[in-house]
Order: sequence, then C-alpha cells, then structure tokens
Amino acid sequence: MTSAADEFMREAIVLAREAASCGEVPVGALVVHNGVIVGRGFNQTILRHDPSAHAEIVALRDAANRLGNYRLPGCELYVTLEPCAMCCGAIMHARIARVVFGASDPKTGAAGSVIDLFAETRLNHHATVEAGVLGEACGRLLSDFFAARRQKTLLA
Repeated sequence: MTSAADEFMREAIVLAREAASCGEVPVGALVVHNGVIVGRGFNQTILRHDPSAHAEIVALRDAANRLGNYRLPGCELYVTLEPCAMCCGAIMHARIARVVFGASDPKTGAAGSVIDLFAETRLNHHATVEAGVLGEACGRLLSDFFAARRQKTLLA
C-alpha cells in the first residue's frame, strides 16, 4: 500500500521530468493543503533567467497566488531534492508546516545534509521534515540527468 506522501512525491517526480525535458536540473515540487495540491513547480532558472526559480520557489509562488496569501500555514511542501538555504528561507517565510523531500543533497542541502535550518532554534519558524520519500527514484533522476549531460559534453 502506498502512502499519501508517496503519491505526492510521484507527482513531484512528474514535474521533475518536465524540468529535465526543458534542459533544467530535474527537480519538482508541490504544495499541498488538506490533501489537495495547491501549488506546482519545477526548476526554471534557465528558462526564466532567474537564479531564484527553483522548484520550491515556483511552487510556493503558485500556491500563494491560488490561495491569495503569501503565508501558507498548514501546507506541506513535497520536493524531489532536499531544499537549499534559499528555498528553506522561503519555506520558513511562507510558514509551511511540513517539508517532505526525496533525495538528500550532500553539497547544498539545508534540511539536514550540510546544515539544518529547520532545526535552528534562533529562527522563528520550524517546519517538520521528512527525508527520503522515494529517495532512490528521485536520486536516480538526478544521476541519470547529469550522466547524460556529461556524455553529451564528451561527444561534443
């Protein structure tokens, strides 16, 4: 039996594949409120010429627009890759209650891998974090993407 977290992560993986099809690093994210998806996003930094257009930020903006509020209390964020410090900051400012991610990011992960901003007691908002949901599938998406990119570079 699959959990709701698995189902939402599968949907985030679909968004990550959309990012890859656009030449973006394959990361997808959703914002969920009361079991309903209210925001969707995938990496669009290249497409938008915007260093802040990470999947999480795009999903948060979508949810905020749909709900009519920059605060998203009671919402959960599902993302295929552990959020970076920028995204963790936006998640905290949005007052997201729970963050669920797939693959850990040992280089820039700010939800436990490099640093854990959600556990920083000096900050005023703390989301709960669940790591590793469909982590192998999420990690494989990234590994395959970068392997293909390296292969393309070698053939060029």
